[in-house]
Amino acid sequence: MFQIGKTIISEEIIENDFVCNLNACKGACCVDGEYGAPLEESETEILVDIFNDVKSYLRPEGVDAIMDQGAFVKGEDGEWETPLVNKSECAYVIYSDSGIAKCGLEEAYNDGATQWKKPVSCHLYPVRTREYSEFTAVNYHKWEICDPACSLGEELKVPIYKFVKEALIRKFGEAWYAELEQTALENAKQ
Repeated sequence: MFQIGKTIISEEIIENDFVCNLNACKGACCVDGEYGAPLEESETEILVDIFNDVKSYLRPEGVDAIMDQGAFVKGEDGEWETPLVNKSECAYVIYSDSGIAKCGLEEAYNDGATQWKKPVSCHLYPVRTREYSEFTAVNYHKWEICDPACSLGEELKVPIYKFVKEALIRKFGEAWYAELEQTALENAKQ
């Protein structure tokens, strides 16, 4: 572990490689699991505000889940998260013609229908953050469904922190990321 400002970062995000391989996993991280995507407090309001703009991008069952449960829900751990369809897939999931799970929020953003890409937790994945009173923990979340992403990352030699660069900058800022990069370079020399 190492520290940058008020963050404690796992060395795994600079030591492990990762590049999503959607052809192999089919976007399973958006479909498998028992919980919705973690949301920051400010993101809950955004989901409510943009619902009408993204509704046409979503599947009927996703819209139904949102209409029934709300644009966001409180999880068992007391944290905010996206609602689920059938207690499994994220309500905001859509599918490509080839059956790959994608984010309806991101599709709306890509089309210019909204100015918000998607929850930062999704953008950061496989990095997970957790807020504590004195610091934010920044960790690598290992999940066997991402084994193909680890293999592809290793093949392409892309460390996790580079794969999620845009998301890390979105969450922590340019200066923070520059310090992370410097730490990674120093770590590589050892």
